[in-house]
Amino acid sequence: QKLTDATNYYLLLQDFIMFSKVLVLLALGFDANALVPSVWTTAPRRASPATVVMKAAQLSKFEKRKSTWKGQTSVVEEDEVDVGFTYAEFDTLISEQSVSFLRGDVVPGTVVQFQSGGSKTQGALIDIGAKSAAFLPLREAALLPVEDISDAIDVDEKRQFQVISEENTDGQLMLSIRRIEFKEAWDQVDAAYAEDACFDGEVLAVNKGGCVVAAYGLRAFLPGSHLCGQLPSEELIGNKYPLKFLEVDREENKLVVSNRRAMVENSMVQIKRGDVCTGVVKAIKPYGAFVEINGISGLLHISQISYDRIENLEEVLSPNQLLKCMIIDHDKANGRIALSTKTLEPEPGDMIKDQQGVFDNAEATAAKYHLRMEEEREAREAAAKDIVMGLGDLDASTFDSASDLDQILAPSEE
Repeated sequence: QKLTDATNYYLLLQDFIMFSKVLVLLALGFDANALVPSVWTTAPRRASPATVVMKAAQLSKFEKRKSTWKGQTSVVEEDEVDVGFTYAEFDTLISEQSVSFLRGDVVPGTVVQFQSGGSKTQGALIDIGAKSAAFLPLREAALLPVEDISDAIDVDEKRQFQVISEENTDGQLMLSIRRIEFKEAWDQVDAAYAEDACFDGEVLAVNKGGCVVAAYGLRAFLPGSHLCGQLPSEELIGNKYPLKFLEVDREENKLVVSNRRAMVENSMVQIKRGDVCTGVVKAIKPYGAFVEINGISGLLHISQISYDRIENLEEVLSPNQLLKCMIIDHDKANGRIALSTKTLEPEPGDMIKDQQGVFDNAEATAAKYHLRMEEEREAREAAAKDIVMGLGDLDASTFDSASDLDQILAPSEE
């Protein structure tokens, strides 16, 4: 406002001075009709600075540069070069060939160059066939955050991009790779959840409740209670673990995974009855002990610990104790196993008298146990076969005649 007022005062003063000069010339005998048009009617007034600023604000980037250009310019007449068409025809052709892009469109493009800002690259220019090169910001270059855009793409790389903005005043669009990968990642998650598939996930961060892991490029939560054999700690960052989904909610962008569930199912495929395994006692109850083997929690019932009677289980086993036991049964559908140590006793009661001796000779004792069980099975089969063969020796000759058989089967008369 101050600039405008000063300009108006300046113009009024200029008019006053010009009017005074005219009066002096008239007094000296000059023709007024010759003076007035040349001073006031034909001389254009200079635009005010405020008007100049307003017009400059309306100029495009190219027009601003053109208005400040002080170098040599050359004007090419259309008649000087015969190219087969005029500038007007060329402008019409360009307008017809121009492609319009809408927000959300997925288009192919080529990485032209990286754009730096400070010590890091802040984005990249992408050629998608628009009026000007589109811009890919660093935050949209990958699904997971990257420090430098060169970690996500390379110059001259060709790939798909998603349009995420309208054209600005310079005709430039903004693109994204992250949003394409985000949709693809959720499609993979939905498929894995439907198939109940197992996958590997890397630990990205750790908190009090558990770990944050990467699941197909998305961030998922791994509760500490579903991490096999370990507690959440900073040492886990960067490690990869087999995982399975517990909860998937695409609308809420929520993913919960389990390492224990993946370990249990993988281990259940490998185990079989009669295997001798090493486990750790996790809890002791009045009816037995829970032993963890390869991420699976199995029950060692008190009746399966020793052939001798055990009055107090805590005097025989203790939490976090390492022991060897035999798998005597399993339920693969529910991830349950039944264990035994009395099958590993060389002599009844050795689990109470000499546990270390039982564990040291566990494999040899198990082999003898399997041999004994096989011999007993063969003996049972032989006995059953003898019974069947004996029944086959019986025939109808034990009866004197068919009438005797009819008499036996007929109801008695009273």
